[in-house]
Amino acid sequence: MGVEHAALALSSMRDGRLGPPSSQDGGMPPQVTPSALAAALERYEPVGEREELDVRRLLDLVASGADPWSRSEPLHVTASALVVDARSQRVLLRWHERFGRFQQVGGHGDAGEDDPLEVALREAREETGLEDVYPFVRPGRLGSGDLVHVAVVPVPARRDESAHEHGDLRYLLGTDRPEAATAEHTGAPLQWVSWDDAAGLTASANLSVLLSRSRALLE
Repeated sequence: MGVEHAALALSSMRDGRLGPPSSQDGGMPPQVTPSALAAALERYEPVGEREELDVRRLLDLVASGADPWSRSEPLHVTASALVVDARSQRVLLRWHERFGRFQQVGGHGDAGEDDPLEVALREAREETGLEDVYPFVRPGRLGSGDLVHVAVVPVPARRDESAHEHGDLRYLLGTDRPEAATAEHTGAPLQWVSWDDAAGLTASANLSVLLSRSRALLE
């Protein structure tokens, strides 16, 4: 795998079109391009009642007309990724000062961004210094770049921000140059660890789900 997979995955996500049923004269309705976020959520198949509820909440947020990426919304969307070196079967984790633990990389969308995969790729590049990160392509699904996990997670209040929730869309990304990983700043060190060590470092049940699903996909 290589950088070309990212281009394939991103282009495949832009091709789909949806159209609502027409209420006028029985003709074919005009085609409407869904947002990349809505398309990703509609395509995703949640596992279990909790994830189904989380996906439904995010679809309702998209349908509400509010900006789902806006930090002013008490529930808003983020995108993250687990970066893996498939050759050595190691996982790259980033220390997160706010939560006081190692986590996957990721964060908020920038102005004008809507595609959660593009957000996850950008955040991964910024937070790890790895320019070659690319989405995992599932066997038999060319350019898939599929979601691995969706979770609504609580975020505690701090001095400049009230408590809120992140609707986090999570991906599995690879790199062919793990040695190039560089921390974004001194307060966010990176650590390459084995799958088992990664599981031991996490105190988050929903991150454990991302780890276990990603490991199963690669094995």
